[in-house]
Amino acid sequence: MQKLYYSISEVAEMFQVNQSNLRFWEMEFTQLKPKRNDKKTRFYTLEDIQIIKQIIFLINDQKLTLEGAKKKLNQKKGTVEKQQEIAERLRNIRQELVGIVKSFSE
Repeated sequence: MQKLYYSISEVAEMFQVNQSNLRFWEMEFTQLKPKRNDKKTRFYTLEDIQIIKQIIFLINDQKLTLEGAKKKLNQKKGTVEKQQEIAERLRNIRQELVGIVKSFSE
């Protein structure tokens, strides 16, 4: 069962990024708006996590600058998500193919 909200430390660990990166991205990307309680503690929803995943995809995989990533995220909703899904599927297929090649060479 999935949780409704994740703490900043859980999200940082999930993506292996610093908590300071998440706080910085929150200021830079208007789409990223984690909920906060009275003590100002951040709580990330699954939607927030999906946006973080897209930001990481754009910066690390697509090699975009922060400005480029902002522009891309502001484009038609779902475009980045589809590109990200395709890239993940291709990575999985590649891993399977590498595994098949290794099994033949043993």
